[in-house]
Amino acid sequence: MDRREFLKSAAIAGAAATIKLNARAQDAAPAEDAAKAVAADESAAPAPVVVAVRNGEPAEMFRKGIEELGGMKAFVKPGQKVTVKPNIGWDRTPEQGANTDPTLVAEIVRQAIAAGAASVTVFDRTCNEWTRCYKNSGIEDAAKEAGAQVVPGNDENPWYVDRTCDQAVKMKSAKVHKALLEADVVINVPVLKNHGGAKMTAAMKNWMGVVWDRQFMHRNDLPQCIADSILYRKPDLNVIDAYRVMTANGPRGAVEADVSVRKYQILSRDIVAADTMALKVIGYELSQVPYLKMGEKHGLGSADESKFDIKRIEA
Repeated sequence: MDRREFLKSAAIAGAAATIKLNARAQDAAPAEDAAKAVAADESAAPAPVVVAVRNGEPAEMFRKGIEELGGMKAFVKPGQKVTVKPNIGWDRTPEQGANTDPTLVAEIVRQAIAAGAASVTVFDRTCNEWTRCYKNSGIEDAAKEAGAQVVPGNDENPWYVDRTCDQAVKMKSAKVHKALLEADVVINVPVLKNHGGAKMTAAMKNWMGVVWDRQFMHRNDLPQCIADSILYRKPDLNVIDAYRVMTANGPRGAVEADVSVRKYQILSRDIVAADTMALKVIGYELSQVPYLKMGEKHGLGSADESKFDIKRIEA
């Protein structure tokens, strides 16, 4: 090869290398831009807001707490269908702490109607005979008096509808209550208490009452099924009733000493964050309640308290 051919070949090779480098840069640019965009979105994402109210009566604490989240009108728009899901699982009186406080349920119903809700429906899939649970908990009468429709939770037909969820780890199919599926807004109102199988009942565990398949959940990794169940319809607002906290022999309770009056309430849009704060009230560690990290893995919320925007108020 003479000098002229050598220079020509070198120029061609250099040009080709430049083209390849430019092509690689162009290919890499979208990926780098996407990574930067994701990082920016994550840094811009608002911290979960958790409102912790204490030292008031249940309805009073809710009035204080919901204002910190923008009031009920931030959740319920005129003409919307609202479903309120308390814990009504047990044939127990309010003082025994096994179910959600009826005065809290009634206040939530009233505020939803005042915000313009077209209808408010209340239900639960109970453990004891459902008509006795509804009556003796005080929730049926209180909810109806406040203007809600109270519907059965223990009739498979016609109230439950077959659904599937590919994202679920264990519970890939379930029968889900119609009141949940047809609602524009769902408000989750659990009671905080000890649970023999899942360690703690609060916002996430309360979702066992929206599906028919309770026995499947107990037989197939209960904590994972609890996290899976929320994928079928995530609540828009969680209000944890921690006025009376059952600290032993849950979820039903055995003696009066099982219940401690704590006078707390926790409100949040983030179901995992709400339960993470509830751990402090009942006195458990995050490691003792595995479904919280499972819910976080599903993208249902955050279990990292250092990232919360916590608003603590006195009623």
